[in-house]
Amino acid sequence: MPSLRWWPVTTDAHLGADDEPELLDRIDALRVLRADSPEEKGRLLEEIGGSGKVEQDIVDQLAKVRPLWRPQEFPAAHRMMMRSLEVLDRNGVRRAPMPRLLGPLKSIVAYVVQLVTRWIVRDYQNNLAGNVRKLYERREANSVWGSEEHMLLRRARINAVQVEQGLRSRRVALPGFLLGGVVLSGLFSLIGRGMSAAVENHAARIVLAIVTAVILLALSWVAIYAASIARRRIRLTTQQPVGVLYDVIGAAGNPPRDRSYQFAVLAIIFMLLAVLAIPVVVSVFVG
Repeated sequence: MPSLRWWPVTTDAHLGADDEPELLDRIDALRVLRADSPEEKGRLLEEIGGSGKVEQDIVDQLAKVRPLWRPQEFPAAHRMMMRSLEVLDRNGVRRAPMPRLLGPLKSIVAYVVQLVTRWIVRDYQNNLAGNVRKLYERREANSVWGSEEHMLLRRARINAVQVEQGLRSRRVALPGFLLGGVVLSGLFSLIGRGMSAAVENHAARIVLAIVTAVILLALSWVAIYAASIARRRIRLTTQQPVGVLYDVIGAAGNPPRDRSYQFAVLAIIFMLLAVLAIPVVVSVFVG
């Protein structure tokens, strides 16, 4: 019976040094590896990738075919990355000190700030753990079966899966969401009653404008303070370990970033709204 196999079966053991250049030459981006001089490499990069930064990054990352750039440093970098996730998970959501001028509202504000900080930290650590696990998976699939890099990445990938599963189980508790819903619904109800009462009362209109501005300023302060706390703790625990890990792996792009910047932008928007609230509302009601 004739064979139905159309493509010759080869293994890594049968792929010798003479076969590898021929295989790499079939991919345009990898022709950079075969260039003899820096000028030739530059010409090929411009010809293949164009002038855009994204295209240049694609060519550069494809040209680095090794799954681990510095395999001898990878175990230590991996262990430090896992330790940093542990430390961030334990300390990143702890309650931060509040200013004394808050007075009796200190405990309430501290709880709200902690909720926002917890959301930023948990979102980042889950995103980071997922990205590291996916990177390990892809590099493991890119490794020669049974090689040193393959074994290192396989063990690291198993660790990353276990750590990611444990982190994803740590979420904001249900009572926090329920309390947040009660507070928000009560706040909106109070504002609605205030607007109804202020329709025929000039003094109530001014008070309502001031209260609205104060609420917006408070939300702005909570957002910016929680974002600064989360950013500082994330930077202290994970910034250097994840940078070292991505550098040791090589050609892995940039690590994920946290969302503290988005909360800072949100705080600025609340602050601008608070600044505009008093003159706009007063002029509309009084006029």
